[in-house]
Amino acid sequence: MHDEFERLYETYHHSLFQYLFYMVRNREAAEELVQEVYIKVFHSWESFEGKSSEKTWLYSIARHVGIDWVRKQNRKKRKWLGILAPLSKEEMPDPAPLPEEIVTARDEVREIYEAMGHCTSDQYQVLILRYIESLSIRETAEVLGWSESKVKTTQHRALRKIKDILSLHQEEAERRISL
Repeated sequence: MHDEFERLYETYHHSLFQYLFYMVRNREAAEELVQEVYIKVFHSWESFEGKSSEKTWLYSIARHVGIDWVRKQNRKKRKWLGILAPLSKEEMPDPAPLPEEIVTARDEVREIYEAMGHCTSDQYQVLILRYIESLSIRETAEVLGWSESKVKTTQHRALRKIKDILSLHQEEAERRISL
């Protein structure tokens, strides 16, 4: 068990960190959440049935750990602010890029990340898993607990939304130049 656990950690910890970082937008929190994922893996290793790949199993655990963290943070904010609004099914943190990312990213990449901020949380999850984590449609469906067709549809809608937003930005830039 120890060798197998170490192999899983060495193989996937960096990818899981990246995935969680994109979810929570906080480096320290992502590091802690990766550790929490592996604690859950350690405690549930015996119950892993192998119905999915270990990769999708780990991402699924990471997804739930990340969602729980976001919900907990939102509850803390609401409690602190005295707001009693109900939580949505999967609230996501503000998807706007961090200042250090804006400085280091090329303008095109920054625009894409800004456009992703207009996507729904489901669309955002699919984009992260498919294009940043490079999971297949099947793996993405397993992580999210969806059908492959739902992943394809959500991906198509997200890409369409991003394309539309980028087209609007381009039109606005051209309009400013012509003035």
